[in-house]
Amino acid sequence: MNRFAQHKGYRRTFKENHLTLGLFFPIESYEGSIPEMNIEKQMQLAKRAEELHFAALYVRDVPFHDPNFGDVGQIYDPWVYLGYLAAHTKHIALGTASIILTLRHPLHVAKAAASVDKMSGERLILGVATGDRPIEFPAFSVNPEERVLLFQEAVTVMKKVWREHFPVIESPRVHMSGGDLIPKPQCADIPMLVTGHSSQSIEWIAENGDGWLYYPRNLQFQAELIKNWRAKTDRFKPFGQSLYVDLTEDPDHPPLPIHLGFRIGRNPLIAFLHSLKTAGVNHVIINLKYGHRPVDEVLEELGEEVVPHFPAITSDEAKDA
Repeated sequence: MNRFAQHKGYRRTFKENHLTLGLFFPIESYEGSIPEMNIEKQMQLAKRAEELHFAALYVRDVPFHDPNFGDVGQIYDPWVYLGYLAAHTKHIALGTASIILTLRHPLHVAKAAASVDKMSGERLILGVATGDRPIEFPAFSVNPEERVLLFQEAVTVMKKVWREHFPVIESPRVHMSGGDLIPKPQCADIPMLVTGHSSQSIEWIAENGDGWLYYPRNLQFQAELIKNWRAKTDRFKPFGQSLYVDLTEDPDHPPLPIHLGFRIGRNPLIAFLHSLKTAGVNHVIINLKYGHRPVDEVLEELGEEVVPHFPAITSDEAKDA
């Protein structure tokens, strides 16, 4: 029995041998590192994405603007923004891709995640990572050489405080006894997906993660990676990836490579997504940063012409997941 069978965000987004689509915030195209992120406009687009049956919306956790690294993605604090999103949507899953566990205390993350999951009606998909921007570690007084163990500690601590009442924990950052973390998630757990390798072995990810979020790679590489990873798990765990898309007006425009994605027409995009599904990918998070068309127009085309091939999972379908 899948322990997330009753988790609304998980069951809307993930099912074996099925692929769904999500969107990254900001839902806009922009040049340079910093988006506009007009709140009213973003909420309008988020609601429309829900109406168009996208499975999920994702925020990123980028604490600083690093001019040497580039894109800051969604610029607001992820937990504040997720709370605002939860209040403006009803059904669509709300994801992080990803929370940087090495830079945040695991008890703070556990409480924030449980709060968002509870307030949204069990819709949180928690992508987690170790962080990869060099300026972040000294700013938070974190030794980057310790991120492997810090990440493992955070995952273990968070799962324990969600599951147990008044747990006793002794770890490098947590010395806990006599107290309890509330609220507890409805499922006594929250789906936690490891991003990239997060400095971990594939065996550790297979055993400890509830799924895997990865980066765009060629189809053969992705298929082999998924096959190898799934051979190390004893049950279905979803595999998701990001994809930058510059959707052209010509529906048959052949794919031209851009950073981590394609400039592409909707028909080749549909074919490519079907190939990803065959390779074992269960979820694709689309990023529209490099688009050349009005975002409203692109969202409508994706929702009306592409999403119906890869719709969010209905309640009846979820029963078989």
